Amino acid sequence: MNLSAIDPVLLIASLMVAATPIILAAIGELVVEKSGVLNLGVEGMMITGAICGFGVAVESGSPVLGFALAAIGGAVLAMLFGLLTQVLLSNQVATGLALTLFGLGISALIGQSYRGISPPATTRLDMGPLSDLPVIGRILFSHDWMVYFALALVAVVWAFLKFTRGGLILRAVGENHEAAHALGYKVVRIRLMAIAFGGACAGLGGAYISLVRVPQWTDGMTAGAGWIALAIVVFASWRAGRVLLGAYLFGGITVLQLNLQAAGVPVPVEVLSMSPYLITIAVLVLMTSGRRGNSAPAMLGRLFHASS
Repeated sequence: MNLSAIDPVLLIASLMVAATPIILAAIGELVVEKSGVLNLGVEGMMITGAICGFGVAVESGSPVLGFALAAIGGAVLAMLFGLLTQVLLSNQVATGLALTLFGLGISALIGQSYRGISPPATTRLDMGPLSDLPVIGRILFSHDWMVYFALALVAVVWAFLKFTRGGLILRAVGENHEAAHALGYKVVRIRLMAIAFGGACAGLGGAYISLVRVPQWTDGMTAGAGWIALAIVVFASWRAGRVLLGAYLFGGITVLQLNLQAAGVPVPVEVLSMSPYLITIAVLVLMTSGRRGNSAPAMLGRLFHASS
């Protein structure tokens, strides 16, 4: 066992990379749930985005185009969920679970011809002198553009929900869709837009895994990241800023367990591999169990049917 081989600066820098797909998926799901919709198909949308982004990037040689098509793929699958739950009024929980199973199956089918292929590299942003700063430069200013895009997206969602009229309408629909409908707001249309946005974010998160985090295609490579994203939305009390905290918690534990394996810690690999999920869930339970009240949108998971 050689713990001195673990570089803390590299560990923290890797944490930001590991947290990025979770941030993207969780912030998208937060917007969906703010509208009063519970979409448990995040895992399915992520894996669909992973294979769409990977396939397009490999065929075109452009990671940027891969990310764009991953967002579209995730949004298309999300709109299937939206059609079933908002128009045909199917059960949101059952439909979300079916969406995950469908995404896992279709991605495995499409991905058969991409096994063993490496995608084109996603370039890192050139921050100039900032990247050369000791410690801070390596941690904060030496990443690819998607890391900074995810952070900017959190800021934009936070500002949208807190300061804009559109954010107020979205929250109103999530809190009381009947009252919002009585005021003339198109509840189904608003929710469909939120669902599409959440699907696009999940698709981007999945593509980040297949193009950057683990630059190759493997069936089921999201490995439960969508479920963690769902848990982090609850942990964040449906607040955009707190999504970062939960995502960095999971990302940090994931990176740490990989470093502990490399250092030869005398713990079974299976235990280390499942530790990020167990520890994250335990922390989420402990931190949410003591809170009073429920900050979830009042209409979360409830179907809306316009009476007129």
